[in-house]
Amino acid sequence: MSTDNPTDTPTPDVAPGGTPDAAPNAAPNATHSIAEIPTDKASRYLQQLAKHFAHKLPVSFTPETGDIPFSIGNCHMDAEEGRLILTLTAPVATDMPPLQDVVVRHLVRFAFREELTVAWRGA
Repeated sequence: MSTDNPTDTPTPDVAPGGTPDAAPNAAPNATHSIAEIPTDKASRYLQQLAKHFAHKLPVSFTPETGDIPFSIGNCHMDAEEGRLILTLTAPVATDMPPLQDVVVRHLVRFAFREELTVAWRGA
């Protein structure tokens, strides 16, 4: 919030995207997709995905959260008790299906001892 106006009334900061308090680099037409996957091994799978993609991408992660920046979008991961939450962001809508596919294919490969249910929903 800024107070640089004659009445000293706070006004919202407006980022280049035109929305108050928006991230400066956020794509205005980005597509988002979320999957909440029930599993007792959420942290394990998060770390396996992160370590796998870290061989080629600048991944950041802890046992509880992680980010994988793909060329077609971003995968944010949160490990909570009993579930792994995947949040995908693709600047171009047509890139969302391939982004979902690459993340799920690798997750399923790491979770071969367990049958995961992955259902994507828009955010």
